[in-house]
Amino acid sequence: MAQAKKPAKTTAIDPRHIVVDLLDDVLVEKRLLSEALPKRLARQSPDVRARVQRLTILTLRVMDRADRMLGPHLQKRPPERVLNILRLGVAEICEGGAAHGIVNSCVEATRTDFTTKNMSGLVNAILRKVAGEVDKWDKLPIPRLPKWLRKPLIADYGKPTVEAIEAAHFAGAPLDLTAKSNPQALADAVQGALLTTGSVRLMDPGQVTALPGYSDGDWWVQDASAALPAKVLAPKAGEAILDLCAAPGGKTMQLAASGATVTALDVSEVRMKRVSENLARTGLTADCLVGDALEHEGGPYDAILLDAPCTATGTIRRHPDLPRAKDGSEFPGLFELQEYMIDRAIGLLKPGGRLVFCTCSLLIDEGEEQVRDAMTRHNNISLDLEALRLPGVDAEWIGPEGLRILPNYLADQGGMDGFFITSFRKA
Repeated sequence: MAQAKKPAKTTAIDPRHIVVDLLDDVLVEKRLLSEALPKRLARQSPDVRARVQRLTILTLRVMDRADRMLGPHLQKRPPERVLNILRLGVAEICEGGAAHGIVNSCVEATRTDFTTKNMSGLVNAILRKVAGEVDKWDKLPIPRLPKWLRKPLIADYGKPTVEAIEAAHFAGAPLDLTAKSNPQALADAVQGALLTTGSVRLMDPGQVTALPGYSDGDWWVQDASAALPAKVLAPKAGEAILDLCAAPGGKTMQLAASGATVTALDVSEVRMKRVSENLARTGLTADCLVGDALEHEGGPYDAILLDAPCTATGTIRRHPDLPRAKDGSEFPGLFELQEYMIDRAIGLLKPGGRLVFCTCSLLIDEGEEQVRDAMTRHNNISLDLEALRLPGVDAEWIGPEGLRILPNYLADQGGMDGFFITSFRKA
């Protein structure tokens, strides 16, 4: 009788080792976490994936403070991987973690890499010193944006506003939900707060898929700012509506829930698959197409929602990797693409149709400036600023070109993603 094979041994990996790899991906290789995470976490359990993401985002969010804590203890800059191990250790220790286990784990992470193993003593010594100085942490300045982004934002908004934005980034972001039909009932079910804009906010949500109503498709995750463009469009039952650049589908589901006939278009097949999955979970329907927005030949449409590809600088409180992985060099190409998309969308509208243009950006070039330029290029469109006057939207947020939302708005309630939204009408 053949002897049964023994099951292969599995070696548990310390999540901090993966975090260091991800920090290297962002800070050395200049990759966004959205690009690096799938590969790094492919074979990890859900709890490990959650912990890795939490620690990576924490370290990137407080990196400026961590570097200030490390400065007095470094005679010269260590190799980048060692510096990232130190940053992780400082972030965890100074945010209340148990120093002993964190130090040991960071030392082990240094030893297991042949390029850094000879610096394990340095890591051990520095982190133990930092553990005795945690009282300095809260006295340090709020982390600043990198100069390449901070400078133009100060030029647009002024230094006090940019400092308020940085404080919002440092505070992080809660979880916002959009209800399919009844926001108050959803807030009661998940024990969240109903914002005046209609979103339901959870400050400490835990596992998202375990929240009441998830499996029934009663809601979807969507920042409070991101939920406003579809409300500005004000879809009506029976209207033919095009959702350009639709993935991951939050706005598509809002439009579909109105009873409109929705066409959702995105260039990414992978991302459109996610839109289809979200629609199926919520029991909503839309015609999902994979294609280039500039080549789309459908319509004409009663209304179009264009959430254009942008720098995503309005989402930094959720994605602190962005200003670390990018340097702004590719931004002009996005500005140009937005112009082409606005022109194409206007061409796809019926006479009298409406177009909502939005970007999750803090840059004037991706908002107010795009509107001014579009009005110059097209003599058959006008602005409908009245459409922007929604519940929860402060009148002071609305300017001559549209609605400008900054991360420090509603700061006492957890802030909002940075967004620009405007509404055009075609003659």
